[in-house]
Amino acid sequence: MVVSAGGVIGALARYGAGTAWPSPWSTLVINVVGCLAMGCLMVVVVELRTPHPLVRPFLGIGVLGGFTTFSSYCADFQRMLGENVLLAFTYLLGTLALALMAVTAGARVTRRLAGAR
Repeated sequence: MVVSAGGVIGALARYGAGTAWPSPWSTLVINVVGCLAMGCLMVVVVELRTPHPLVRPFLGIGVLGGFTTFSSYCADFQRMLGENVLLAFTYLLGTLALALMAVTAGARVTRRLAGAR
């Protein structure tokens, strides 16, 4: 129940962002922002706090899982392949690299901020 409720929130946020800026690049930004938030969230709920057991599934799987859209990322890549192969593969690998860097940065910054208190 909490996962689906969070998923609705995340999917609505993704839809709003995609509607405001309809392009494959909005998918990239959404995924990078979602991964940054996931890095922050995991440090908070795993290392810094002992939250209610439903917080992690609600926020991590639900909200952020509904917000990020790696299925659209794959569909965007397939569409781009027909137009510009180099751009399509740059998008494919760039999104993956930026997402991994974002989750790492989110975790590191959150740890550093928590340590400063």
